[in-house]
Amino acid sequence: MADKEEIIRVLDGFDADVIHVGVFDYATMFRERRLRRAQFLETANTAVFGNVLPKWDSAENILVPGPYRSERIAVDISSTRKYPFEPSAVLMVADYDGPQKAIMPRQVLKATIAEAEAAGYTVEAAFEFEFIVLNESADSLRAKGFSNPALFAADNRCWSGQTAATFAPFVSDLEALLLKGEVGLHSLSVELGPGCFEATLRHCPALRAADDAAFFRMFTKAFCRQRDLTASFMAHTGSGFPSIGGHCTLSLKDKSGRNVFADPKDEHGLSASAKSFMAGIIDGTLDAFPMCAHTVNAYRRLGPGSWAPKTVSWSPYNYGAAIRTAAETPESTRLEFRLPGSDCNPYLTLALMLGTGLDGLKRKLELKDKPIGSGGPNEIPAGVPRLPADLLEATKRFRASGKAKALFGAEFVEHFAMICEAEDSALRRAVSPEEVKRYLEAG
Repeated sequence: MADKEEIIRVLDGFDADVIHVGVFDYATMFRERRLRRAQFLETANTAVFGNVLPKWDSAENILVPGPYRSERIAVDISSTRKYPFEPSAVLMVADYDGPQKAIMPRQVLKATIAEAEAAGYTVEAAFEFEFIVLNESADSLRAKGFSNPALFAADNRCWSGQTAATFAPFVSDLEALLLKGEVGLHSLSVELGPGCFEATLRHCPALRAADDAAFFRMFTKAFCRQRDLTASFMAHTGSGFPSIGGHCTLSLKDKSGRNVFADPKDEHGLSASAKSFMAGIIDGTLDAFPMCAHTVNAYRRLGPGSWAPKTVSWSPYNYGAAIRTAAETPESTRLEFRLPGSDCNPYLTLALMLGTGLDGLKRKLELKDKPIGSGGPNEIPAGVPRLPADLLEATKRFRASGKAKALFGAEFVEHFAMICEAEDSALRRAVSPEEVKRYLEAG
């Protein structure tokens, strides 16, 4: 934790009178407290937070026996950014600093970044999110039982200039809010389907990139709710909506600042290090798949007909591949991980990509898999393992994996597997209207 003088310098730099300090949970919800400057400074080095966050599921059902009590947290002063909903206010991210430290997503990512730095690399990353805007408020959704949501931008077509012009005030106001909250944007535009938008965030140091991703979703959801709209980041919102992704892009630099992944002489512009890194991702992703797909809904996106990858594959510039390589210039050469849905936990997603990739580098794995072709979203190369069919299948492999435990810690794997199993169990007996329609009168 920073000393008091450093904290004061940071707050002065932001002209901050109010501090929103909180912890991101497994669902990437920011659980916060709002403090005035004086109160924050009094308790900054002795702050505590309820220890329940890793003990409940996404519906806040308690899964783990007590005791439930306050636990020491450490505030990351380097995470400070402007709070865009209130003047003279900032956000700060904290994490548990006691018994539960090793099982928190942001700490899992920080440990993986530390491994990269120990190996002589700096990590830059960025996320890209598709999201669906619904013409529904919190009250209207509940009034209709969350069924048949009303459409926003119902006439949207993919990359439509007409939609962009029609909803220009919405887009520009959202952009202004995100920039005020210091979320770096590369682009914000419309995508495929009713109410579908896409935001590409700017690359930056890896931990900041994950923070940007988490706050991007929080800010966007709040922006929409303030206008009696709803932003959906579900991987598949339902019939009539496209499946949506939360893609993660990553590159490594050595101590001289050179892009480790680039080799202009190679057919695809990729170095041997990039190929070993990809081989590591391909080798390890299925063992830790819940880290990029931790909800039941995430697996709806992976079904036939969607643009989501169907295997842990790679290919240059191919949007149907799990790892899309891009090497327009040596400086911009990067790997894009396209398996996660838009509901992914960005800390665990980036940790998965980085941790398995570093393992490939360390072991000097050869990239034996050939790039897939351009056969479209349903291309499945012969002999290549399929992705898990559902969260339960993925979690069983995750829990049993010695590789996942070696890369991300046995304590985290055991605990997160329990969370994922509970999430799966919660919806095992749920019956959708489509299921009733299909079977009620059949047979």
